Amino acid sequence: MSVTLTHIEAARRAIAGHVLLTPMLPAPKLSALTGAEVFVKYENLQVTNSFKERGARCKLAALTADERRRGVITMSAGNHAQAVAYHAASLAIPASVVMPVTTPFVKVAATRSYGAEVVLHGESISDAQSRAEEMSRERNLTWVHPYDDEHVIAGQGTIALEMLEEFAALDVLVVPIGGGGLIAGMAVAAKAINQKIEIVGAEAALYPSFWNALRGSNLPFGASTLAEGIAVKNVGKLTLPIVRDLVADIVLVDEQHIERAVNAYLTLQKTMAEGAGAAGLAAMLAQPERFAGKKVGLVLCGGNIDPRILASIMVRELERDDRIVSYRLTIPDRPGVLGQIATLLGRLGANILEVDHKRLFLDVPAKGARLDVTVETRDSAHGGEIMRALAAEGYAPIRIDSGGAMN
Repeated sequence: MSVTLTHIEAARRAIAGHVLLTPMLPAPKLSALTGAEVFVKYENLQVTNSFKERGARCKLAALTADERRRGVITMSAGNHAQAVAYHAASLAIPASVVMPVTTPFVKVAATRSYGAEVVLHGESISDAQSRAEEMSRERNLTWVHPYDDEHVIAGQGTIALEMLEEFAALDVLVVPIGGGGLIAGMAVAAKAINQKIEIVGAEAALYPSFWNALRGSNLPFGASTLAEGIAVKNVGKLTLPIVRDLVADIVLVDEQHIERAVNAYLTLQKTMAEGAGAAGLAAMLAQPERFAGKKVGLVLCGGNIDPRILASIMVRELERDDRIVSYRLTIPDRPGVLGQIATLLGRLGANILEVDHKRLFLDVPAKGARLDVTVETRDSAHGGEIMRALAAEGYAPIRIDSGGAMN
């Protein structure tokens, strides 16, 4: 293989003292959620909040004096960009980064804050890569690929060394997979230490690059995904053979499971995970039977999520758990009715979040009105109790979802 355990051990020495030795801890709450015994490696605690620092530092440390003087260039949706910018600055290497225009602003701002030149170009990673390759030729800059580079792969592989030193008895590593740098490096290291350990990739269903490459299938690519950090259409030339030889399976995870995983990390583990960073947990939520009873190591590989997106995910998860519920009522249009409903809801322990009062609908009696009310509940049973109480008062309640559809 292009990368071996010897390379990964050398990478570990190269990055020592420059990249954090992040904690790996048991996660009893995630274990209860998934039915497996879960251990989490918190790579979101790196300075740039992502595992990408390992590969970036390893690559930059290997450059010649002339390459450092001329500078480096890369393309990235955010985390590799920040890692290259941060470590290039610490080594006094000029750095340029091409990012898709769709990259979350928080990642663009962070990359610029480390002193790198940021160029926004194209809608996708592929578009950004084309522009970065042009700039590399025009300016004679050294290319730092985010995943298809031996030094980068070796750097990422150091995560598995650390994980298995902490918990040698792991049965499975579930690793987010985009271009394959992280899972390739980790697979090489893990399999060299324990041939029996199983490596499973967690890939966004909207970007099934490795799924297609390994199976010869042609699943379509989607548009926007919460896991933009692994939204890659082209697998690595170096990573593909490693993944083919050492990775047991790929699990495709849909957007709902990615959202659930992000929310679980926040609410259960009290830590930040971006969509790609939570993909491993999302795979366990999507296929719990596959991991039940096993000792599973997860890499929380990135925590750079837009706060607005995170807030939206939390609210959507409350709706899925029936902690936020909307009812449509048909009510008599007379003074005091709204007050009576508010009093009833208060007596039932519901917290009113939103009210929408409408009269001009033909399916409502001329002397009636339609009232949409959204409340916060304790749980699904509480929501049912409220529904029955509203029905008993003659308001003919109908459950509606956030888009206005009736259930």
